[in-house]
Amino acid sequence: MRRIIILKRSLVSLLAILVCIVTVNLAEASEIESISFLFPAPYAEATRDLVQQFNRENRGKIKLSVIRGPFATEAMSDLAISSLILGKAPFDGLLMDVTWLPKYAATGWVEPLESYFDQDDVNSLAVGAREGNSYENHLYRWPLVADMGLLYWRTDLMKEPPKTPEELISISKSLQKNNMVDWGYVWQGRQYEGLSCVYLEMIEGFGGYWFKTNDNKIGLDQAAGVEAASWLQSLIKEGVSPQAVTNFAEQEALQSFRAGDSAFMRNWPYAWAELQQADSSVRGKVGVTTMVANPGYSTATNGSWGLTVLSGSSHIDAAVKAIRFLTSDESQKQLFLKYGYTPTKQSIFDDPFLLKEAPIISELGRALKVTKPRPETPLYAQISDVLQRQLSGILTVEQTPGNGMIHATRNTEQILISAGEQR
Repeated sequence: MRRIIILKRSLVSLLAILVCIVTVNLAEASEIESISFLFPAPYAEATRDLVQQFNRENRGKIKLSVIRGPFATEAMSDLAISSLILGKAPFDGLLMDVTWLPKYAATGWVEPLESYFDQDDVNSLAVGAREGNSYENHLYRWPLVADMGLLYWRTDLMKEPPKTPEELISISKSLQKNNMVDWGYVWQGRQYEGLSCVYLEMIEGFGGYWFKTNDNKIGLDQAAGVEAASWLQSLIKEGVSPQAVTNFAEQEALQSFRAGDSAFMRNWPYAWAELQQADSSVRGKVGVTTMVANPGYSTATNGSWGLTVLSGSSHIDAAVKAIRFLTSDESQKQLFLKYGYTPTKQSIFDDPFLLKEAPIISELGRALKVTKPRPETPLYAQISDVLQRQLSGILTVEQTPGNGMIHATRNTEQILISAGEQR
């Protein structure tokens, strides 16, 4: 009987201990802030180790999760907008393309961040990385990686890159004539956002402009706009670029250049790491520069990705802490060295170790200084779609460059009128 009583008492004591343990664990769990960000697939993969490190350093306080979104930028945008339109999104923050910000800010979907990042923080960014983070005098976005259009060239085939569009064509034809390469220049000619980026670099290089948001002026049907479209069309007509370039996105252009089939390639900084892989036919034979048109003038489309916090989030402070960690100097070094993503902090571009181990960092820094933004308007998706459609018709010789740019201008005007904005 005594043993039974002792056993009962022991069980009661054990039960009490278990209850205490569960209560404490539940209390601790209730104190942990769970935050989540929606990232495009490539960035979700690249930041996996950083997310794990953040969670180790903030164990018991903050738990960061990254939701893996689609690979393509357009699909990612569709998913994010659909989530926001349907109501409270299942994430606290979003990694967004630079062109999305005006629309998200104007709609009230993102939280102003100027209370969390001061002028010293802004000054720590490289000059080009400071662009595209604000809208109507409010800071909404903090850059994770910089990005810009680059011209890749073969150092084994030429001593220096071309300085004008005419030189690019001349060098290409000479190399093709001597059977050194199949194609001179590969780029993004498919009807999608990449084509708008390619065209922006050329119209800027020829001294023109696409769209001025301060007064709603459109420059597509002006001389420089038509000249830029004509030059792109001539690449295909003259055989410098393959006819198939009208179906090329970033990956298709990279495959051609990586295989040694092309002398020049327009692409983003991520391509550098791919070109240095052991199975790359051009490993150690590649230089980078920016697109050129007018002598002495360089241009590159700004294509950065930045972190935002949604207005409906209940964990803004924790989300900002995660943003600061993911964009710290050490995090940026890791993203650059391991995945080839361009940093945003000026200190990274000045780092003696990186300048020695990865000298391309200096070229990226120079390119970042000449980046040009795409039109900063909530209507960007619509006017870019108009441009892509008309350019596609020009590249496939369904219409002349002049007519195509006239149509692009008129259709853009209709979008502005429908939205209540006048030229």
